[in-house]
Amino acid sequence: MSSNSSTHHYASINGATLHYQAAGTQGSPILLVHGFPETSRAFDRLIPHLAETHRVFAVDLRGFGESSHGEGEYGSAASAEDLHRLIGHLDVGPVHISAQDISGGAVFRLAATHPEDLLSLTGIETGIAGFGFERVAGVWYIRVLVTPGVAEWLLVDRERELLDWIFGAVTADVTSIPDDELAEFVRAYSVPGAWRGPAGLYASALSEGEEMKALAAAKTLTMPVLAVGTAGGSFTADTLDQVSATPVTRVQIDGVGHYVALEAPEALASAMLTFIEGL
Repeated sequence: MSSNSSTHHYASINGATLHYQAAGTQGSPILLVHGFPETSRAFDRLIPHLAETHRVFAVDLRGFGESSHGEGEYGSAASAEDLHRLIGHLDVGPVHISAQDISGGAVFRLAATHPEDLLSLTGIETGIAGFGFERVAGVWYIRVLVTPGVAEWLLVDRERELLDWIFGAVTADVTSIPDDELAEFVRAYSVPGAWRGPAGLYASALSEGEEMKALAAAKTLTMPVLAVGTAGGSFTADTLDQVSATPVTRVQIDGVGHYVALEAPEALASAMLTFIEGL
């Protein structure tokens, strides 16, 4: 097995079981954090590029993928604490961390409350409550997820239809996501309790705006920050500019939609490595 092939592991962290992938044997560590409707498998084609020169870890947040889905707290605060403890468990800190999509709130909390854990932060098509995330509050599937019981009523046995719709709506070319990867996401969201993770993160994102503003005011980020956006706009960079004490490095990857790691893993790896290795 080559050093950039992923191995799969489980750890008991903060009352949950977290699944994570690991690859690479040298270089500073990178921790990849997925969004919705994804799992750590969203990074399967990105990891080998990064692992040629870095140790790489990709985690399933609590309530997602192979991590535990039992009853409990699934908001950004719990996930941020999970990430902090996972970094300690791995004994690799500080790390370069990336946040994709809805994981932005959890990763921002981690960066603000445990800056010693991070070498840098990369935001990939992500936002933070209180800093513009609220503009997506009316998206229909978000309202479904955050209304108790409705996801189980409407989405169970319709997981493929939902994921087909989401990826079709926000990718530039849905064929860039192979059928086997899409099938893996469908499988992950078809297990009992699979909606708890996304429901928890979206519910907290729609209610914690004032808390996040206060946290940002008290603990402005001081580590280097990279914002990766697409032709869709500068939302990620504009968001991170508001919470960073230092200028944000901006990279735009054209020709792709929202799920950059899935649609353009080589281009994303190049952007991340150029940033990290230039620090």
